Amino acid sequence: MNKHQYFPESLMMSYGYKPELSEGALKPPVFQTSTFVFKTAEEGKAFFELAYGLRAKEQNEELGLIYSRINNPNLEILENRLCLWDEADDCAVFESGMSAISTVLLEFLKPGDVVLYSSPVYGGTDHFIHHLLPKIGVEGIGFKPSQSKAEIIEVMEQSGKADRVALIYIETPANPTNALIDINCCKEIAEYFSTADKAVKVAVDNTYMGPLWSHPLKHGADIVIYSATKYIGGHSDLIAGAVLGNAETMLRVKTLRTFLGNMASPHTCWLLLRSLETLKVRMEQQMRNAEKVAHFLDQHPKVEKVYYLGLLKEESAAYKIYKRQYTAPGAMISFDICGGEKEAFQFLNNLKMFKLAVSLGSTEGLAQHPATMTHAGVDPTSKKEMGVTEKLIRLSIGIEHFEDIIWDIGQALEKVSAIDIANKKTTYNQVFMPKTASLKEVRIAEMV
Repeated sequence: MNKHQYFPESLMMSYGYKPELSEGALKPPVFQTSTFVFKTAEEGKAFFELAYGLRAKEQNEELGLIYSRINNPNLEILENRLCLWDEADDCAVFESGMSAISTVLLEFLKPGDVVLYSSPVYGGTDHFIHHLLPKIGVEGIGFKPSQSKAEIIEVMEQSGKADRVALIYIETPANPTNALIDINCCKEIAEYFSTADKAVKVAVDNTYMGPLWSHPLKHGADIVIYSATKYIGGHSDLIAGAVLGNAETMLRVKTLRTFLGNMASPHTCWLLLRSLETLKVRMEQQMRNAEKVAHFLDQHPKVEKVYYLGLLKEESAAYKIYKRQYTAPGAMISFDICGGEKEAFQFLNNLKMFKLAVSLGSTEGLAQHPATMTHAGVDPTSKKEMGVTEKLIRLSIGIEHFEDIIWDIGQALEKVSAIDIANKKTTYNQVFMPKTASLKEVRIAEMV
């Protein structure tokens, strides 16, 4: 019989862990220790030679346990399992998503370099690019999702800084607009600016899709970044980040992590191992709920526009990117409410089941106002160009029953002040309600 190839969701239960090494414990214990005992001085020497890159690994040799700033069983098991989803050579887990992002930017950029980045990006990333990198002589130049490969190259060449491009950093889908960036196109741009002495790398923040719905390494990315706080953690009870890539790239990332000391703790890794076991079922339920919510919002008279991958028009360029790069539309929805900040705040303040909080990807529904919250520090002109306006609201859809989710959104929209809805007369009842609607669905339709 041929050897069976397990799916990642099956391997999340046991991959990389040997119970016999931990007194037969079914699940990995928390290895709450700072240091590890060497059997001999010769073994300690060998471990440090590998850890500091003083020699190459021998065949089948692995780095032994030294010190929890370098490695730890919980950290190693977690990194091994995360590699399975993206089919990466190696993974590095960090104490936060921003730790992961900042470590990548610091490792692959040096004074005088330019980072070419997509806009919008997460507010913390935007701040790091515009306020911290300039302090070490690194400049950020942004491009929009609507710009073509030729236009981006032309902008760089006209800037006189084309020879300084060292890294292309993209976030796709973008936070909070769900704008899509063509990863393969970015790889071609990176190759265009690469030289014999310098290979321009492409880093992709894949947080919005988690490791389930998109695998950027398969589309030309060199580095994949996650805020593991979000879908990977999934329970709003930890902070973590992750970076994945090939062996050569990850050696650089892990080496810098060792000396910055920003790896995740054993307990955080243990919690993430727990979360990986339910990752697929959680994310699939969130996506099914999001599809229903998006269609409801799209037909609501107090909603101006919905930003959701499942609503992309087939004739659009974004739809072509979506079909090529993603396997599902995800569970993040943003929408423009009719009105502005006043109406957005009225909606947010009247939600009952949704929690008014930042972050995303957790089991509970979360709602927030990007312009004044996650993207508050972004330059006002840039925010407007990104589409992060006062009327934009972001929803992270949870695993609650979709009827309850829609009821909550509907009742909150009902409390928004009367506004001009002349162009949005189609009702939820006409478009979305199934023929065999439940009593709760009838109440929802009447309410809106």
